Amino acid sequence: MKIILLERVAKLGQMGDTVKVRDGYARNYLLPQGKALRANKANLQRFENERAQLEARNLERKTEAEQVAGTMDGQSFVIVRQAGETGQLYGSASPRDIAEAMTEGGFSVARSQVRLDRPIKTIGLHTVAIVLHPEVEVSVTVNIARSADEAERQARGEDLTSREHDTFEFEEDEEEEGTEGEEGEGEEAAAEDETSEEAL
Repeated sequence: MKIILLERVAKLGQMGDTVKVRDGYARNYLLPQGKALRANKANLQRFENERAQLEARNLERKTEAEQVAGTMDGQSFVIVRQAGETGQLYGSASPRDIAEAMTEGGFSVARSQVRLDRPIKTIGLHTVAIVLHPEVEVSVTVNIARSADEAERQARGEDLTSREHDTFEFEEDEEEEGTEGEEGEGEEAAAEDETSEEAL
């Protein structure tokens, strides 16, 4: 299907461009979202008549997005999730989860504005792109941890996956030492028994 873009769309073109896209992409996304019109004579005339208004509205939205970008860029947002000792999440963090965390942090963001190639499946600090406007994009840090305390430690630069592994090994060493002590106590008790038998 041929369409006329009413705003810049990544990998497609700029406002006013006539491009060919798959029918499903046009019907399910571009046309309902008001990002494009079907390319026909009537719509082309309509676009030319409204072009000045569309450009003014786009500039206004871009300016607003740039102002928000100034306060949002570089911010960090914490998401607490359950994870194993290696840092692998029991599940994942999706664009919806990130959008909710950012909204709780004081920024109104829709999940469609979160650009994530694939869900996040490990704890740690992850850089995520947020598209505030077709021409304005910022980066934020998503701090995924098992608790608020771990999130603070990660923010300071600690690698919690390796710390957890070290702690696990240390606990095993302590258990082995405890077992040796118990064996020694058993030998002492047996020696006492033998002494009492000799006395009899």
